[in-house]
Amino acid sequence: MALLTAGSSVLASVPLQPVDPDTEQVTLDSLGLDEQLWGRPDQPGDRQALLTSIENSLRYLSTPSAAKAYQQYPVSGIRLDRVRRSLVRFRQLLLSSTSPAELQAAVKREFLLYKSVGRDDQGTVLFTGYFEPVYAASRTPSAEYRYPLYRLPSNFQGWTMPHPTRADLEGDDGLGNNSLMGGLELVWLRDRLQAFLVHIQGSAQLQFADGSLMTVGYAGKTNYPYTSIGRELVKDRKLPLDGLTLPVLIDYFTQFPTELDQYLPRNESFVFFRETNGAPATGSIGVPVTAERSIATDKSLMPPGALALINTSIPYPTANGQLESRLVSRYVLDQDTGSAIKGPGRVDIFMGTGSLAGDRAGVIGGTGELYYLLLKD
Repeated sequence: MALLTAGSSVLASVPLQPVDPDTEQVTLDSLGLDEQLWGRPDQPGDRQALLTSIENSLRYLSTPSAAKAYQQYPVSGIRLDRVRRSLVRFRQLLLSSTSPAELQAAVKREFLLYKSVGRDDQGTVLFTGYFEPVYAASRTPSAEYRYPLYRLPSNFQGWTMPHPTRADLEGDDGLGNNSLMGGLELVWLRDRLQAFLVHIQGSAQLQFADGSLMTVGYAGKTNYPYTSIGRELVKDRKLPLDGLTLPVLIDYFTQFPTELDQYLPRNESFVFFRETNGAPATGSIGVPVTAERSIATDKSLMPPGALALINTSIPYPTANGQLESRLVSRYVLDQDTGSAIKGPGRVDIFMGTGSLAGDRAGVIGGTGELYYLLLKD
């Protein structure tokens, strides 16, 4: 999860390099065997979810925004028409294939790989996970529900620089007393860390006492870089870097709740929200994100909406309720970004909605590789 990572790597002028299997000895022989598509005895397949995600990307790729994004893309050979044709052909192969091995063989025949140069120009990519939380909330403040989420101010474009900090907007205690945001409260949460996590995740489902549900999504943010509170705790020797996960962070602040006032304001960046009227969580290219099939990357570098292949470890629940990491090759669509996702060596995987998705997202933090797939010319 991006909350726990530094999110900083040197921006590459050419973020992707074509893979030459003859010299690099990297081929789809060891990649692209996506067993989750057809499922396992203990886990249903999600081929339809990938098809849905492909349709979402194709819808984006037909927009003026996509045309503009690809107009000056820095990697030779990655063009809007090729990205679109690649998705259309991959969709055909996905529908006609009857097994992961058959799809893998077809992709190997027809597609080329472009590999991210990664954090170190060796192709090493740090993966994290994000999710759509579901939290209790209230439409009115009370002694129980005290921590607001805010609408985007109507005059936000006219705000002078530097913008107000997080502490300026919500106070060190997060209550927003005497804040210039007064009157822009959208909803109130009972837990300050939960409200902060909505800022990090960018969307949420909020459940009210009467059983109704509100969905909220990203509406804008102030002009400050993201600061990881997990890294701040490590810097202050409050927690070790090894094993730093979202559950560990939540446990820490459960034990030491007064330290929220010290650490949360260190992330000066502040996010505003809008009600989305039941719409699913949506990525930065304006289409819904799909659990385990959508990724977030640095959109100043990576091709938006494109078909990608990730090779990394993802946690899965076991029969006894624990989480167990498995190395996977997974076809995904690049449909989102994040303020902590900077450089060619960072990928955030959308893990879905709710507590289990949050548990899984919170412990993703390993390395792997990122490839983009394009039809051979």
